[in-house]
Amino acid sequence: MNLYEHTIIARQDASPSDLKQLTEKYSKIVEKNNGEIIKTENWGLLNLSYLIKKNKKGSYLHFKIKCDGKVINELEKNESIDKKLLRYLTVRVKKFDLDTNYFSKKDDLDKTNK
Repeated sequence: MNLYEHTIIARQDASPSDLKQLTEKYSKIVEKNNGEIIKTENWGLLNLSYLIKKNKKGSYLHFKIKCDGKVINELEKNESIDKKLLRYLTVRVKKFDLDTNYFSKKDDLDKTNK
């Protein structure tokens, strides 16, 4: 089994319930194909570097997945036809960094560093 980090950018007008549905939908696809979701993170609404389909912002969802390459192919096939998504990216990694939370607010970081 390989380790992957998979990030999805949903449209900026997606509601929190829509984001939850997207997370559940793609988690089920992974689990149905004998993959394992190690961790999911909602990075929130962030500015995009450039306009994507007339959107200036996007809601980021990040998955840490343990699975075979066939599962990623199935996942990306479903994401390519989903109208709620702007982009997706999958990166194969050697090990997961489960400790660092890169998108926490600055106040949270100050509390953990003291």
